[in-house]
Amino acid sequence: MKDVFCIGELLIDFVAEKQGSDLSKAMVFTKKPGGAPANVACAIAKLGGNGKFVGSVGNDPFGNFLLSVLQENQVDIAHAQQCKTFTTLAFVSLSDDGERDFVFSRGADKQLVYDPELKKGIKDNLLHLGAATALLGGALEKAYGRYFFDALTQGAFISFDPNFRGDLWKGEEDCFVKKCMPFIEKAHLGKFSLEEAQLLSGKKELSECCAFLHDVGTKLVTITLGAEGTLVSTAKGRHTIPSIPVKPIDTTGAGDAFIGCLLYQIADLKDPYEVLENEALLLPMIAKANTAGALTTTGYGAIPSLPVASAVFDR
Repeated sequence: MKDVFCIGELLIDFVAEKQGSDLSKAMVFTKKPGGAPANVACAIAKLGGNGKFVGSVGNDPFGNFLLSVLQENQVDIAHAQQCKTFTTLAFVSLSDDGERDFVFSRGADKQLVYDPELKKGIKDNLLHLGAATALLGGALEKAYGRYFFDALTQGAFISFDPNFRGDLWKGEEDCFVKKCMPFIEKAHLGKFSLEEAQLLSGKKELSECCAFLHDVGTKLVTITLGAEGTLVSTAKGRHTIPSIPVKPIDTTGAGDAFIGCLLYQIADLKDPYEVLENEALLLPMIAKANTAGALTTTGYGAIPSLPVASAVFDR
């Protein structure tokens, strides 16, 4: 089993449970651990893989809580950092169908400092880049770019998820698209929501979105479609893989569970690059990843709701 290094933010989600989609009316919030790359690391570790988190939290009670949660979920936090800046917070409202709205209070995640020792660990392993806050400037963006370069030079399998958050990029969507392009160009695997695929490609039709993303450089394109499943596009063709029926109550972390489960399966291959050409191998993996994503929507909060291996693979 290869290691999967997940680079990006770890934060607190304050979830307004059963308060509807209007965050201004929420009165009661529940503290949940979150942050897309950390969710992916936990998804991998809860399935039995080698999920490793690389990011920064505050040297405060929230930061201590988050690192303890990762440890409890068997995530390797040897490369996590703590700093004097307060831990990043996100306030999340939920509609009746589990869809989310966010307000961020950004702090320690942007303070991640590049660690040159990590280059040796990345070699011939997997690197997952979640970009929710990583392209907003500061030390994190610099470290993010350097780890990306390390992966390119060390033969790592590269996974990229833009994790677009509208609240963070209001009026700056063109800048977000421009900053994502170098990662889309070199990623072996790209995980996109429908909104992200359309934003980054400038296209509406899924076939045109996929064609654009492939033309830029991504070898394997996955576009998650919620209850409809996932569109998978390779050099050999496109397929929509259905999900399983569930009653969602919180979609937070569903995409992270999906990509975490897919990376877990890829990391277990002798040659991860085989999925880029072998659809008979890939498509059943996507089906299992869809299952992981769907199951995650049946509980509140991302990390607590991530499934274990038996729930996904013994169905």
